[in-house]
Amino acid sequence: MADMVNVAVDAMGGDNAPDEIVKGAVEAVNADERVKIFLVGRREAIEKALAGQTYDSTRVEIVHAEEVIETAEPPVMAIRRKKDSSIVKAMYMVKDGTCDAFVSAGSTGAVLVGGQVLIGRIKGVERPPLAPLIPTETGAALLVDCGANVDARPSHLVQFAKMGSVYMENVMGIQNPKVGIVNIGAEEEKGNALVKETFPLLKNCPEINFIGSVEARDIPAGVADVIVCEAFVGNVVLKLYEGVGATLIKKVRAGMMGSLISKIGAFLVKPALKQTLKAFDLEEYGGAPMLGLNGLVVKTHGSSKAVEIKNSVLQCVTFKEQKINDKIKEKITLED
Repeated sequence: MADMVNVAVDAMGGDNAPDEIVKGAVEAVNADERVKIFLVGRREAIEKALAGQTYDSTRVEIVHAEEVIETAEPPVMAIRRKKDSSIVKAMYMVKDGTCDAFVSAGSTGAVLVGGQVLIGRIKGVERPPLAPLIPTETGAALLVDCGANVDARPSHLVQFAKMGSVYMENVMGIQNPKVGIVNIGAEEEKGNALVKETFPLLKNCPEINFIGSVEARDIPAGVADVIVCEAFVGNVVLKLYEGVGATLIKKVRAGMMGSLISKIGAFLVKPALKQTLKAFDLEEYGGAPMLGLNGLVVKTHGSSKAVEIKNSVLQCVTFKEQKINDKIKEKITLED
């Protein structure tokens, strides 16, 4: 049997904790025999959420943590003061090697701060980015950064491109992934100061396959495998993706229920349509890994349901088996 992948899951984080979080963790255990889950949080609440579920009890362990970091709390202060919180305890489990990865739908700020302060960055990495997979016409692309660094410098974006390329090649199996930088036009001279300064650095970087600027409308078409931007732009792209996707699904469903004929048509196309809509559901891609840390941290949406937690945990298996952090270290070391 392959080595076990130990994943600490923040059972108390997110809008649907602990029930959906625990359910997703159990589904991951049932889906892959290599997974062992450490559910971190209030024992009584976790035991209640586990009641009635079927799973291998040798691969699900509860780690009691009395405190919960709320979304509205100042992240730095919360990490310092709430040592017995599910986020802090789980982070230390990754830091000391008990776990290979940490998955949380809780406070984004606390997860970002904890990742850098408690687990720490890989030597040479300037700013760890959040990098979610987003659906495209040709499969999926990695959006780097979607929320960690709103005031990034050109050197940061170059590292984002390198780390994103490592991820897409080894986790998603895309050889020589195409890298593009988000811009307001295809011409090299367009863009704000950050894009204009970063463009030539990416163009002259031999370790990546840089294809130039990518306009937002071209992202869903899959023109690039790694989409590079600073976190403000990336977060806008991600949130627009989510909003448009949800609206289109509602409109399609409403249109199909409009008349008897449309209902008959909906029944005939339902299997194919279901598969198509599933491909554009962000939950199917798991959470956003925080690349460049000394351990894996995956941040999922605050509204995550079981399917996103499950897929985020399974994402950790590939990350470990492909030794992504070792490969990032090699790529970043080339700069020295």
